[in-house]
Amino acid sequence: MSRNAKSGKRTLTSRGAATKRRIVEAAAELIYAKGAERVSLDEVMEATGASRSQLYHYFENKDALVREVIEIQTSRILAANSLHLESLDSFEALRVWRDAMIAANRAEGGVGGCPLGSLANELAARSEEARHQLDQSFAAWGAVIEMGLCRMRERGQIRIGADPKAMAVAVLAAIQGGILLSKTARSSQPLELALDMALSHVERYAAELPAN
Repeated sequence: MSRNAKSGKRTLTSRGAATKRRIVEAAAELIYAKGAERVSLDEVMEATGASRSQLYHYFENKDALVREVIEIQTSRILAANSLHLESLDSFEALRVWRDAMIAANRAEGGVGGCPLGSLANELAARSEEARHQLDQSFAAWGAVIEMGLCRMRERGQIRIGADPKAMAVAVLAAIQGGILLSKTARSSQPLELALDMALSHVERYAAELPAN
């Protein structure tokens, strides 16, 4: 393993990268289930079979591991949403994405929370570095939604005066609040209501179609 002089990051062998990813994935599952503060490095070592020296070989400390967990959870959410949002160009496509979000939440019985939302709730007030990283994660998620809304505006689906960025923030806020209430209620209904209200807000900016 070598260190990249320009970025300051270590360059891992393929085997080392695989080992590091295995540790991060296990830590992500533990943290999602129990919270970052309640997961110890000993638990991560037990779950992965990694030694303490091996763990510190890849991560300077627990905070560094948590930063990697935030990164992998962000990439997972962006990948899952991109399946629908990269082709978002109409209200129909927007509703298809909405239905996919509801179906995923319903499949978990409304129990599963948002990995990023859970981390933000726990870490935003405790770590400025984690707060900033999570803010960037939400911004990246919102940007994907915004790009889809921009395509809708370009195609004449949404009025020119609409603000896709503001609408994306509103939709993302509805998702986070809806998921939290669904987790508490053990029902997907709060998420359904929140998303429907957010989409109704977007539909207020629907462009008027010319009369035949």
